[in-house]
Amino acid sequence: MSAAPVTNTMTLVPEPVTLRQYARNWFMGLRNGELGALPIVIGLLVIAVVFQSMNSNFLTAGNFVNLMVQGAAMATIAMGVVFVLLIGEIDLSLGYVSGVGAVLTALFLLPDGAQLPTGVALVGAVFAGALIGLLHGLLITKLKIPSFVVTLAGFLGWNGVVLLLIGSRGSIIIQDKTVVGLASEFLLPAVAWGLLALCVLAYAATQLVQRAQRQKNNLAVDPLSIIVLRVGALAVFGGAVVLVSNLSRGIPYVFVLVGVLFLLCTFVLTRTKFGIWVYAIGGSIEAARRAGINTDRVRIACFMICSSLAVTGGIILSSRLRSVDSNAGGGSLLLYSIAAAVIGGTSLFGGRGSARSAILGALVIAAIDNGLGLLGLGSGQKFVITGLVLLAAVAVDALSQKGRVRAGKG
Repeated sequence: MSAAPVTNTMTLVPEPVTLRQYARNWFMGLRNGELGALPIVIGLLVIAVVFQSMNSNFLTAGNFVNLMVQGAAMATIAMGVVFVLLIGEIDLSLGYVSGVGAVLTALFLLPDGAQLPTGVALVGAVFAGALIGLLHGLLITKLKIPSFVVTLAGFLGWNGVVLLLIGSRGSIIIQDKTVVGLASEFLLPAVAWGLLALCVLAYAATQLVQRAQRQKNNLAVDPLSIIVLRVGALAVFGGAVVLVSNLSRGIPYVFVLVGVLFLLCTFVLTRTKFGIWVYAIGGSIEAARRAGINTDRVRIACFMICSSLAVTGGIILSSRLRSVDSNAGGGSLLLYSIAAAVIGGTSLFGGRGSARSAILGALVIAAIDNGLGLLGLGSGQKFVITGLVLLAAVAVDALSQKGRVRAGKG
């Protein structure tokens, strides 16, 4: 009898990527339109140089802490906007939705009113935001009304709700120490350094675990030198933030809250099936539907997340102002929050963006607003310059989209 043929069942393991190959792939990505956060980083450097040259107070430790507090509410709301933009929708109501949440919180905590426990009041307000998002999502998915129309109606309707809730009070002073402390209290220096160390260790562990999992599945992995550089960059950047902040009042509690929300949103979008479904719907809702994804549920959930984060942002803003009034959620909050997501790199075409986009965009807008304020310029100049920055960001996104199409990735 002839011997049976020997079948090679070994799985080929990709050769490890070298640092030079990694750099070459990165440059090729840039040429093909995968710009990532590079335009924002360059923009922030330009903003810092320009405003510091015009006012020496811009890069001081005290103003740096002010930027953290000023941009926190916008960054929180913008992270919610990212979820909606990723599925190719829009939410024009989130400004006044944030106002509804802030006013409800203030009413829940009134000494001569309900005066609920702080935790119950905050959870109740966020839950109300989720219900608002549920209503919007149902109208959009079940009645097939365009999100632009539904949320534009919400923009008007929730503004009316804010006025009705405020009533004849005019304004409500927030006296709860926990809520006020979000934006006015700061970590002790030792606590801030300890928290940074935990974050760096957790990030390093996450990177190593992911690398081990990819090796186990016979997938290409990043070189260890890249992981070391990433962890080192986080340690250096985080150390600079803590060091500079401690030269003034320290790290504000609200900065920690925004950081926790950022990690949670990033985890949802990158490490869960729900996140995969969100990106799939943004890429092609019909293809996602044919793949078995319940697109209506995912879209409704995105609007619920957006409204919940809008309420959270409204609470943060009321903490900073220590009061709410009939204009809660009004002004430039809506436009700035949407602009922050887009400026940070979230595509208006859907399917591309991240929570990091919201943070970076909010930092850009907060820096511009803060810098122009230091120069004594009014709202007119602020709106014009912010509008030009938004237009530039969208233009960069459109050009990078063309590059991806040419490279076969669009």
